[in-house]
Amino acid sequence: MNNIKDTFLLDPNITFLNHGSFGSCPRPVFQEYQKWQQKLEHQPVQFMTDKVYSALKESRIALSEFMGCNEDELVFFPNPTTATTNIIFNLDLKPGDEILMTNHEYGALVRAWTAWGKRTGIKIVQQNIPAPLDTEERFIEEFWKGVNVRTKVIFISHITSPTALIFPIEQILARAREKGLITIVDGAHVPGQVDLDIHALGCDYYIGAIHKWLCGPKGSSFLFVKKEHQKWMKPVVYSWGKNGEDPGPSEFLQDFQWQGTRDMSAFLSIPTAIEFYHQEISSLQSKCREMNLHAFSEFQSILGTKPISSGGNWLGQMVSHPLPDHASPDLKEKLWTRHKIEIPVFEWNGLQLIRLSVQIYNQQNDIDSLMSALPSLI
Repeated sequence: MNNIKDTFLLDPNITFLNHGSFGSCPRPVFQEYQKWQQKLEHQPVQFMTDKVYSALKESRIALSEFMGCNEDELVFFPNPTTATTNIIFNLDLKPGDEILMTNHEYGALVRAWTAWGKRTGIKIVQQNIPAPLDTEERFIEEFWKGVNVRTKVIFISHITSPTALIFPIEQILARAREKGLITIVDGAHVPGQVDLDIHALGCDYYIGAIHKWLCGPKGSSFLFVKKEHQKWMKPVVYSWGKNGEDPGPSEFLQDFQWQGTRDMSAFLSIPTAIEFYHQEISSLQSKCREMNLHAFSEFQSILGTKPISSGGNWLGQMVSHPLPDHASPDLKEKLWTRHKIEIPVFEWNGLQLIRLSVQIYNQQNDIDSLMSALPSLI
C-alpha cells in the first residue's frame, strides 16, 4: 500500500480520511474520463446523437455484471439524491400511507422524503434503531416494530452514511416481499466497498454511487429498477425519450437516459473504474478493513466513549464513533488547520460523531496521525 497513493490525484501533503463523502478518482480512471470529454468535443453532434448510446450500453453491461443484475434494469444519474427523487415522485400512495426507514438514513434524503410527505399526506416514519447495534436478530426485531397495516414502502440503507454501519438487510427485504411492500435500498456506499448481488437481494429499487468506493468520476451514480416497475416509472425531467435518437430497447431507458444536454463522460468511464477495482482495490480491501477495526478500538481508548456497534460484520471500510461531551465544537477545523487531516465531524441523534474512512491509499501512519492529534484537541 506504500506507493498506491501516487495513483490518486490527492494532495500528498494532506492526510485524507474522508473517502466516504465524495471518493477520490485515481489517475487511470480520471484519464479515461477526460478522454471521453475530448471525444465529445471533437464532434459534439455525432457523439451526442450516435456514439453515446452504444457507449452507455457498454457501461450498463459492465456495471450489471459487477452488481448482479441485467443491463436493461439500470439507468445512470449524477448522484443518489436525484435517483431517489425519481422514485419518490413515481410512488402511487394515498394520504395516511407510511414510508418506513431507520433513524440512520442520509439526512438529505430524509429531507426529500419529508418534504414530499408533507405535500402528499404520506407519513414518513424513522424507526429508532438504538445503539449499540450488536446482533442481527435484534436489529431486525427493532426495525420490524415499525411495520403496520399502513406501511407501504421500506426505504433502508445497505451501508449507512452517518453511522457507517453495514445493515443486514436480507431478512428485512425477504419479509417485505412476503407482505407485498415496495423496497428501496440506498446503497450509495456499497459498490466497491462490499460485494453486491442485487438480484439475490430481491429489492424493487437499488440506488448506488460509483464516485465513492468504486472511485469513479464525480457525477456517476445509478438506479436499479426491477422490470415489473419500469412501465410506470416516469422521469422527473422529461426530454425527447422515444422521439429522440436513443435506440434503447425500452421506453424506460429512453426516458431516463436522455434528460437534456449533459456530459455523459462520467458514466462512460465506469468500465475503467471497475477494471481499476479488480486490478488495484480488491486485493487490498482486507488490509483496509483491518486498519478500520484497529481504529474502531483506538477510538474507544482515546475518546473514552462507547461505540455505536459491536464492530465485526457491522463495519467495512468506515467507522463512526461518538466524541465525548466536552469535545471542542470546532474539532474538524482544528484537525484541518493544525494537522492537515481531512475527516468529517457532525451531529447525529444528539451525538457528535467523527467518521473515519479507510481506502487503499491510506496507511497506518495516517490513522496514527489522527489518533495522536485527538487527545490535545478534544
